[in-house]
Amino acid sequence: MMPPAPLTALAAETARLSLALNDITDWNAPTRCEPWDAGALLAHITGTLARLDTMLDAPEPPAATVDAAGYYRPDERFSPAVNDIRIDSATQAARAGGAALTADFDATCHRILTRCAEQAPGRRVTTRHGDPMTLDDFLTTRVVETAVHGIDLADALHRPRWTTPEAAAHVTALLLGPDHDTALAALGLDKVAFIAKATGRDAFTPAEQAAVEARGITWLALG
Repeated sequence: MMPPAPLTALAAETARLSLALNDITDWNAPTRCEPWDAGALLAHITGTLARLDTMLDAPEPPAATVDAAGYYRPDERFSPAVNDIRIDSATQAARAGGAALTADFDATCHRILTRCAEQAPGRRVTTRHGDPMTLDDFLTTRVVETAVHGIDLADALHRPRWTTPEAAAHVTALLLGPDHDTALAALGLDKVAFIAKATGRDAFTPAEQAAVEARGITWLALG
């Protein structure tokens, strides 16, 4: 199965998350992304999408030299100083409360999806870390952020993981390559279970770990 284009996958995943937000009553529920609670985690997701405004407003770089997997390399972007900024900004935004957080998420998604749909094919952007990327590759990282943190949020709220087929296919293709369906069938894992294990939310069994490493899984450094 060919994964959907990143904008299609992001639109599907953000729409599903928006529906899930309507049922949240405990915005103070702790998450595995300490020290964030559910509200701060949503604020972080919104912030990762809102960065596209600045990127689309900036001059287009002459070439793209970093792909989606390369964006998640373990360098200074995960340093204590950068992590502190990441943590503090979401924590402060969460003080607005659940209704405001939900409204901001919905408005941000509508604006960003509309703006990205208007861009020319092959559009390039520069990330806040200085990475020149194609817009499609950066959008792939936004699918990762929304899907993986969606798993975190669902787990914190003790709800079934709501990851969409579009986002799950896109992320597994990033991690396992174009034959990801064959690889997952051999592992006996569905896409969402695999994503949770590949991103450290759940643990691989020793046999699963050996199998995915033998297939050349792309590990992502996540903050």
